[in-house]
Amino acid sequence: MVTKEDKIEEIIVEELPPAEVVLAEIKKSRVEKESWQPKTELGKKVKSGEITDIDEILDKGYRIMEAEIVDILVQNLETDLFSVGQSKGKFGGGKRSIWKQTQKKTKEGNKPKFATMALVGDKDGHVGIGYGKAKETVPAREKAIRAAKLNIIKIRRGCGSWACSCATPHSIPFKVTGKTGSTIVNYLPAPKGTHLAVEKEVRKLMEFAGIKDLYSKSRGQTRTKINLLDAAFKALKSLSSTKIQHDYIKKSGLLEGSHK
Repeated sequence: MVTKEDKIEEIIVEELPPAEVVLAEIKKSRVEKESWQPKTELGKKVKSGEITDIDEILDKGYRIMEAEIVDILVQNLETDLFSVGQSKGKFGGGKRSIWKQTQKKTKEGNKPKFATMALVGDKDGHVGIGYGKAKETVPAREKAIRAAKLNIIKIRRGCGSWACSCATPHSIPFKVTGKTGSTIVNYLPAPKGTHLAVEKEVRKLMEFAGIKDLYSKSRGQTRTKINLLDAAFKALKSLSSTKIQHDYIKKSGLLEGSHK
């Protein structure tokens, strides 16, 4: 039996913009340096040309509070959205969607909310993810993209696989682990030609980070995409916080950040 609430939900789903349209709008929204009016000291230094490298900000531990800083300093910055939700099908089935939709039932009727998870990166050692939620799709998307830019990090890459030892930064230098909720992920170095043996949405994250070959092992509620992606991001963060021996840097071809 089809209820009134089901009909309302189907109408809302049909009105959602497709992912291709959303991504086209994102590409047009890059900031222009001349029109930007910075509000923080860090932003003023970036606009004046005193700071010209994102690595300088990340190395010193400065907190980025304006997304425009990342737009200006990170070259070839790309943006994408993760498929973290599921749209309702007409016959009980469903397909993956970039929008995670929830509804609150009130006396006035159903009040929907939309959430999405954004990804930014240059595919050369810099990557960030962010979560946004709002009553409409466009504000949710903008919140997620802004949060992803503010959360951008620099990662280490290298060749830590005993089966390869090519000393080029195509994989990760050592095993890392990330945990969010009950989701635990382990990522291990892989030899050249392995490609990314990871979950489909996590593959996007690794590609934006500049990692080409990787093994993975996970356990827990990995079907919860938001927790899975957050755990993967924490694993990438731990690459830079782990201390390594000086002689291993040359052996693994370790590279921190982008090619210079």
